[in-house]
Amino acid sequence: MGKIRIISGLVLFSLLLVILVFGNTTIVNITASAVGILAINEYFKAFKNKSKVDRILGLITAIAIAFLDFIPREALILFTPIVIAILFTKIIITNMKENYVNTAVSGFGILYVLGFLMFIPMIYAEENGKFLIWYLAFAAWGTDTFAYFVGSLIGKHKLTPISPKKSIEGSIGGVIGAAILSLIYTIIINEYGGLDISYWAILGITALLSILSQIGDLAASSIKRFVKIKDFGNIIPGHGGMLDRIDSIIFIAPFAYYLLTLI
Repeated sequence: MGKIRIISGLVLFSLLLVILVFGNTTIVNITASAVGILAINEYFKAFKNKSKVDRILGLITAIAIAFLDFIPREALILFTPIVIAILFTKIIITNMKENYVNTAVSGFGILYVLGFLMFIPMIYAEENGKFLIWYLAFAAWGTDTFAYFVGSLIGKHKLTPISPKKSIEGSIGGVIGAAILSLIYTIIINEYGGLDISYWAILGITALLSILSQIGDLAASSIKRFVKIKDFGNIIPGHGGMLDRIDSIIFIAPFAYYLLTLI
């Protein structure tokens, strides 16, 4: 990893640490909303030569994340139907001047980027959410870090043409590394945080989330290959855009929400 990538990564992690440890649900919601605005804008910008996207609906949805505290959890089940209904209504009232390709690209982006992202502040708002939220970081960024180093050291077998630099050895190393981090963290919070989380359960959950995080990373790579760009943006030195940095963590967020609330 380059020095710039490492430095910017440490700065981001430090900022995240301050927000999650000393913040509250309101601050986390607002932060998630700001991240969402940047990420959905990058997604839409990536498709500027492919289709005409609905930036207004994307922006409104991202802003709405800041007000998650005021939305009943039961009502969020309507998020997907509402987005689809709005996009189809736009097709109807424009007498199909708004085509289905634009609608599909817009709808997919909103559901994928923002629909998945909103589960992160939802986890934080749960009981013991300040402890549970870190499992996402271990599963996503821990996997990425260990996969990089293991792949660099012993990676010989290519994982997929979608991302030629990734190796099977690195992928396995990422899962194991993330699981070890989560296990150590669980021992600490059980001992000093008064929790009673099953070690076997967390190993299984982390392994699954680690695999899903790699799918999320490759999913984002497949989008970039389709639109023929290297990164979604350049807002974070050494990492690319906001969506480049959060692609794996938002992908696992919905799964983590349901799995972590079970324990």
